[in-house]
Amino acid sequence: MSVYTHLTEDQFSAFCHAFGVTFTKAIPITQGVKNSNWFIQTADDAEGKYSYVFTLFEERPPQDVEKMAIILNQLKDDLPVAPPLAKTRKKQDGSDDYIIHYEDKAITLVPCLSGAHPTATTPKMCEDMGIALAILHKTLQTLKPAEDYGVPLYPWHAVRDRETKFMPADEAQLMLDIWQAYENLPLDHNDKMPKGLCHLDMFADNTLWDLTKNEAKLTGLLDFTEVSVDNYLMDIAITINDFSTTWGDAENGESVNFDSTKMDAFIKGYESERPLTETERNALPIMLAKAAVIFWLLRLNVIHYNRIGGRTGDNIMVKNPDLMKRLAAYHWANAH
Repeated sequence: MSVYTHLTEDQFSAFCHAFGVTFTKAIPITQGVKNSNWFIQTADDAEGKYSYVFTLFEERPPQDVEKMAIILNQLKDDLPVAPPLAKTRKKQDGSDDYIIHYEDKAITLVPCLSGAHPTATTPKMCEDMGIALAILHKTLQTLKPAEDYGVPLYPWHAVRDRETKFMPADEAQLMLDIWQAYENLPLDHNDKMPKGLCHLDMFADNTLWDLTKNEAKLTGLLDFTEVSVDNYLMDIAITINDFSTTWGDAENGESVNFDSTKMDAFIKGYESERPLTETERNALPIMLAKAAVIFWLLRLNVIHYNRIGGRTGDNIMVKNPDLMKRLAAYHWANAH
């Protein structure tokens, strides 16, 4: 959602026209780390209002983006999501076509959802997110076989092996210890640790809320590019980690603050739709630590590829990996 690829006004106009949208203006979206995104203003929009989000997927191959379009259309009746628009010209087989191919990359255009990213969360918001994630897990069970719709899981073990070579010994040991504890879980026993299509990036900044009410209302779930088959508990842990944590400033020595009350509220909401197994409940502390490790590695990986790709500038946002390292250490200390 940082801007890596730059397009001309004529290109924006032509691409939007393919989706039946009259282009007026593109405004870069600088939050995020993986794709190039812009708000699109049309002739019908008032000044400062935007109808669509235009995304150029920098890493995901077009076939993966097509899977995402199917997933979003599956969810649209049950959750506040924005399915990609279909192009005005259908495919040769008569089916809808949701993407434009540009230099071996995919482009989509989706409606803007109302609401704002929360700067803080409450236990009630965490409970509502638990409900939403459980509904997502249940609804996507209708897409079978799940492996045909989810993208392959990223090879984080390769990133681990690369990055631990350059870490202080204690940090590398922390990562390896958590990894081993995770691999000791009964991950392939679906009766104990159920699997299915998971979002795997449901951070607060991938959600929208109506914050004008006494109780915030969930209005949008975003960024379905990472949907993969994984243990549901991993998706739960990823979401809990962000929604239950207040992130300090790592550069100034501030620690992360994890709120177990928010975690309990999330679990309450989730279990109102899909009860956890006993194994899942027991494995949650280790899964919370492993989820933090994955995003520690993700942020190191972004830094690595930005460096070798020469990506620099104020429009490139990099999240601090040290915060996830500290959260991983916190969960690991509490997992024993």
